Amino acid sequence: MGRCPARTVRVRRRRYLPGPAPTHPVATEAADVLAIAALLDRPPLLVGHSSGATVALEAAAARPTAFAGLVLYEPPLPVDGPVGGEASGRARTALAAGDRAGAMRIHLGENAGMPPVLLDLLFADPAERELLAAGADAQFADLDAIDALGPGTDRYRHLTLPTTLLEGADSPRHLRHTLAALAATLPGAHPVVLPGQDHTAHVTGPRLLATEIRAAAQRAFAQRGVNSSEQQAG
Repeated sequence: MGRCPARTVRVRRRRYLPGPAPTHPVATEAADVLAIAALLDRPPLLVGHSSGATVALEAAAARPTAFAGLVLYEPPLPVDGPVGGEASGRARTALAAGDRAGAMRIHLGENAGMPPVLLDLLFADPAERELLAAGADAQFADLDAIDALGPGTDRYRHLTLPTTLLEGADSPRHLRHTLAALAATLPGAHPVVLPGQDHTAHVTGPRLLATEIRAAAQRAFAQRGVNSSEQQAG
């Protein structure tokens, strides 16, 4: 018999829905995640990438019993100061001047560490460039909400869930610094480095990423005594 696939529930964050960029706090989206988890028949493994991982972390911190475990792929946090630092300042200057595409290019290239080749391909395509520019207001509202959480990682020290911390070997230094701070804070942390990857392994190394998420699920559900055929991922 073949392996029974895990049930997967995908959350579409309200921050990035069409319309004016909302200015709600991270707690609002964490509450959305908790509301969805409450509809499931057992606590799921919660997986988040980038700012989605920050939302996942906040949801788990608010109600740890709602989840079997966490997979956090490079969540941005204001560990030592505002997320993105000097690069974010330049990106916001471009945004204020009306250059939304330029702001996103700075953000993706320097904050997210997108490889120059991939960045050039995206911005050479007029449709992709327009789509990225349209999401600039939401992107920077997202960063503002994360910065409002305040500096440091002590707010997560009580979180004992099995937590896989994923980082790309070639990711920006500030994202890897954040993961090191989380690894030192979370009692259940399991750091994993993705060789040859950066912040975009979901694009450049999806099989590798899926393998690590599957392994994280096996660890988390084994700890709860859940059969692999009954697993759920959020």
